[in-house]
Amino acid sequence: MPPLTLAQDPDADKVLSENPLALLIGMVLDQQFPMERAFAGPALLTERIGEITAEKIADYDHDALVAAFTGPPALHRYPKSMAERTQSVCQAIVEDYDGDVTRIWTEAADGRDVFRRLNALPGWGKMKAQIFTALLGKQLGLEADGWRDAAGSYGDEGSRRSIADVVDPVTLNEVRDFKQAQKKAAKEAKAAQA
Repeated sequence: MPPLTLAQDPDADKVLSENPLALLIGMVLDQQFPMERAFAGPALLTERIGEITAEKIADYDHDALVAAFTGPPALHRYPKSMAERTQSVCQAIVEDYDGDVTRIWTEAADGRDVFRRLNALPGWGKMKAQIFTALLGKQLGLEADGWRDAAGSYGDEGSRRSIADVVDPVTLNEVRDFKQAQKKAAKEAKAAQA
């Protein structure tokens, strides 16, 4: 995998760049939490439990995994629920892909199939699956036909919509600005309907 800069921390980004499961777990954590901190989470988890594999996390003692997520510092604003979600995702990867997370995208028929497989993971929805599909295509060289269409607007070339577009501090701020503008527009639209 090419070097990533999603966490904006060299050590955390090294974990993401070298371990595809860590990258997927970062995406699990990228919810109601700052993007770069979500993607730094797998490095903290690695420090606490050792190398992370789907099999290891799938079989990990529930309470011990929650404790690893709780820290301090916590891996997420909601450490217990994110520990449980991460464990469920890893159990699905073990069951459906023999523990090899890369099979989700390397064995997919096309971009739509990559999206479908990601969307089927526990706790994943359309947006998360589209963003990760875009991340695979934009930064990891995913060659599956139609990945941009499957990623929706997150696959747009030159966009600054999600973590898929973060390649340095400047793009991180551009994505953050985009998200803030989206929230503001949604709030204004809701107020206009009231």
